[in-house]
Amino acid sequence: MWKGRFKEQTAQLLQQYSESISFDWRLWRHDIEGSKAHSAALEKAGLITAQERAQIVVGLEEIGAEIEGGSFRFKAELEDIHMNIEAELTKRIGAAGAKLHTARSRNDQVALDLRLYLRAECDVLLEGLVEMQRALLGLAERCGEVIIPGYTHLQRAQPVYFAHHLLAYVEMFQRDRERLQDCRRRMNVCPLGSGAIAGSTIVLDRRLVADLLGFAEVTQNSMDAVSDRDFAVELLAGLSLVAVHLSRLSEDVILWASSEFKFITISDAFTTGSSLMPQKKNPDVAELTRGKTGRVIGNLVSLLTTLKGLPMTYNRDMQEDKEPVFDSVDTVKAALAVFSAMLGGMAARPDACAAAVADPNLLATDLADYLVNRGVPFRLAHEAVGKAVGLCAERGCELPELGLGDYQGISAAFGADVFELFDVDKSMEARGATGAPSPANVSAQMARWKAALS
Repeated sequence: MWKGRFKEQTAQLLQQYSESISFDWRLWRHDIEGSKAHSAALEKAGLITAQERAQIVVGLEEIGAEIEGGSFRFKAELEDIHMNIEAELTKRIGAAGAKLHTARSRNDQVALDLRLYLRAECDVLLEGLVEMQRALLGLAERCGEVIIPGYTHLQRAQPVYFAHHLLAYVEMFQRDRERLQDCRRRMNVCPLGSGAIAGSTIVLDRRLVADLLGFAEVTQNSMDAVSDRDFAVELLAGLSLVAVHLSRLSEDVILWASSEFKFITISDAFTTGSSLMPQKKNPDVAELTRGKTGRVIGNLVSLLTTLKGLPMTYNRDMQEDKEPVFDSVDTVKAALAVFSAMLGGMAARPDACAAAVADPNLLATDLADYLVNRGVPFRLAHEAVGKAVGLCAERGCELPELGLGDYQGISAAFGADVFELFDVDKSMEARGATGAPSPANVSAQMARWKAALS
């Protein structure tokens, strides 16, 4: 492609070092669509005839069919997907193919292809997030009235409906959807026509190209257009948060499935055993997802590091943008799919959950609230209940086992009705503030999400 300037062939070692076709081949569909749109602009400008454009379109579609069918042979010496397709097109149709690169550069071509690719992948990822939310909602609905301890510092804190815990992740994944939708909006801008850095003296109808490719806008600065990878960074940042949310859910699942918790069962189809210990049933989906999160975060850092010291405009360093982007997209798509499927075969274990939530200390805050409602300042109420818990620790008993005299010895505000507080169902009924896990609230939230995700 640059043989006019050079007298020697590119060294084989450099060809191997600099090729990107081994990974950017996956842009083929978008490269072909971009070239077809570019050919329309060339025809409108009178630079190719209608017949030449038809040859270009037919040739590109034939090449695309061969790539999709697996019969097309990519050549490393042609470096990337752009030159592989263009060289083959020119070989097949001659001069018309050689005219296709008029008024464009590989710089704006790759910027276009990457935007087209990531725009399409955003749509797939968004649907994956919806499926994840549906799977969580389905599990929440199957859990019915199951109550579990909620945890802070991994210590039992207060009772919550299992469904309420699951719906917390539905909220997280909703924010992930909104971030990806916002990212998609910003990447939906057409850079083709920016050339290598300063456009071209051959002026094409960029709006035509943008419309043909479904872009909402065209870029307004040629230098920014070819050097911008903010949209890729934004996507990797969004995918990093998706992965972090999946990792946090993974940690909960791993704990819930353990012999110590026994809150859930996972189907055999989404667990593995041990090569040595025949009794083992391991939550490998959750563990792998937790582990892969490090890769996704690392890809974001990798791309940021690549970009941070680049002068304007395009630099060959930017070839290194694709592998981390491709890897994160593939990893998160796979994680969402397998996790959603695993949730479909997951069930709560009501007896184990009920045994855990029977811990009276989960209602210690209810005791403090009881005193507050009787006029005791919260800090004094907190101290009083702390003394009651300490007294239980000394005696080796539970809060309901203290006598009324014990309670009144700590605070005169305690009455005989204090023992009515040790009813977890009544405690849940009382949690009626917006966002709190009362039965009515949880039911309303499940109905809201069911409607939103239908």
